[in-house]
Amino acid sequence: MEYWLSSPYKICSTWFLFITIDVVHGVNRGTNQNEVDKHLAMGGDFLARGQLQDALYHYNAAVEGDKNNYLTYFKRGTVYLALGKAKFAILDLNKVLELKPDFSGARNQRAHVLMKQGNLAEAIKDFTYLHQIEHNGDAYHNLIRAETLMSDIHLAESLVKENQYSTAVDLLSSIIEACPWSSYLRELRSNCYVALNDPMSAILDLRSTTKLQSDNTDGYFKLSMLHYQLGQPYESLREVRDCLKLDPEHKDCFPHYKKVKKIDKFWNDIQDAINSQDYDTCVDSAQKILKTETKVPMIQWLGHAKLCKCYMEQGKTAESISSCNSALEINKDADVLCDRAEAHINFDMFDDAIRDYSEALEIHEDFQRAKEGIQKAQNLQKQSEKRDYYKILGVGRKATKKEIVKAYRKAAQQWHPDNFPEGPEKKKAEKKFIDIAAAKEVLTDPDKRKKFDLGEDPLDPESGNHHGPFNPFQQFHHFSSETPFTFKFHFN
Repeated sequence: MEYWLSSPYKICSTWFLFITIDVVHGVNRGTNQNEVDKHLAMGGDFLARGQLQDALYHYNAAVEGDKNNYLTYFKRGTVYLALGKAKFAILDLNKVLELKPDFSGARNQRAHVLMKQGNLAEAIKDFTYLHQIEHNGDAYHNLIRAETLMSDIHLAESLVKENQYSTAVDLLSSIIEACPWSSYLRELRSNCYVALNDPMSAILDLRSTTKLQSDNTDGYFKLSMLHYQLGQPYESLREVRDCLKLDPEHKDCFPHYKKVKKIDKFWNDIQDAINSQDYDTCVDSAQKILKTETKVPMIQWLGHAKLCKCYMEQGKTAESISSCNSALEINKDADVLCDRAEAHINFDMFDDAIRDYSEALEIHEDFQRAKEGIQKAQNLQKQSEKRDYYKILGVGRKATKKEIVKAYRKAAQQWHPDNFPEGPEKKKAEKKFIDIAAAKEVLTDPDKRKKFDLGEDPLDPESGNHHGPFNPFQQFHHFSSETPFTFKFHFN
C-alpha cells in the first residue's frame, strides 16, 4: 500500500484537489459567514505551510461557526491525519459522508484510513461502494488488497493458536506494513514475541499500542510486567504509573505498583550505597529485594548480583562467591563474572579468576575490566610463587592500614630473632622477620600496595621498580618506641 496519507504535504495536495468543491456546491452562509471564511482561509494558509496546529485551530473555529459545511470537516480531517490522530480524522470523515454521501474523495480517504487501522470490513464497504457505484478502478485494486489482508489476519490467528509463533510473526509483520495503525495486530505480534522469548520486540509493539489507544490500561500493565520480568524496576514503575493515571483502581496495575515501588526504592538505595561505599546498606537493601520478590528470576538476579559485589567489598569472600554463583545461574553477566573473579583472587584462586575473566570476554570481547583482570590475575599467580605479603601478615586483601600495622606488630613480636637461640630456628626467624618487615613496608605504602595488588612486587629487584636495598631494621625501629622490646639483629 502506498502511504500517501502519512505525509502532511501529500495530505495538503489531496485537500487542494477538493477545494474547488467549495465553489461548486457553495456553503450555508449565515450571519457569521465572514468569520468562517476568514478561519478557512487562514487554516488553508497554515496547512499549505505545514503549520498543522495553527491550521487545526482555525478549522476548529470554522466548524464551530458552521456545523453543516461538509468541506470544513474534510479539511479538518486532513489535518488530524497529518497529526497522526486517525481516530478524530475518522469522526470528521464520517460527518462529511453524513452530510454528503456522494463525496468520493472523503470516502476514498476514509477507506484508506480504515485499512491502516486494520478495520478491513469497513474499508471493504467503502472500496466496494467506490468500485460499484462510481466505477473507480483504483478502488477495485484496494478492495482485493483489503480482502487479502483480512484472509491473512485469519491465517495469522490460526498460526498463533497452533503455537507457530515464528511463522505468525513473519506474516503479521507483512500485514502491519499495510495496517500500521492497528493496535490489535501489534498486540498479537507482541504476544508472539513473548512466546519466542524476545521481550524487547514485544515491548516495542506494546508501546505502539499505548499510543494508538489513548485508554490502553492493559497495554501499560503488560509493558510494566515485561520490564519487570527483564529486571528493570524503574521502567516497570514508569509504565504502571501511566496505567494508574488512566484507572487509579486498576485491578492488576494497583497491586503491581505497590510491589515494584518497593523494589525500585531498594534498588536506588543500593546504587546510592555503592556510590558512598556504604556496603552494609548495600547488603541490607539487596537482601530486601530477595525477600520481597521470590519468584521473578531477573529481579532476584539484581539482589544476588549486588550481594556478590558488596560482600566482596566487605571482605566476606565466601558469601560473595556464593551470591555470585546464584546470580550467574540466573543470568551470565560480564560484570558479575568479574566480581566473582575478584572474589576468587581474594582466596588466591587464580585459575578460577582467569577463567571468569575469560568468560566475561566471551560475552563482551572488548570489555576492558576483564582484559585488565586477566593480566592482574596472571601477575598475581606468578607473584604467589614468590612472596605474598598478605599471607605473611595473615591479613586479607581488603585489610585496612590499621589492621595491617596491628598484624605486623604481632608477627614481629612472634618472630623477633632475639626470641630464638642460635641455630637453624634463629636463621628461620631472621628470614621470617625480614619478610614481615617487607610486608609492612609494601602494604602500608599506598603506591607500593597498589603495585603489589596488580601483581608486581615493588621490593623485587627484578621488577625494575626497586629503589635501593630494603632495610628491615629501619622498618621495625619505626615502631620500636611503641613496643615493649628492643631489636638486636645478629649476622653470622
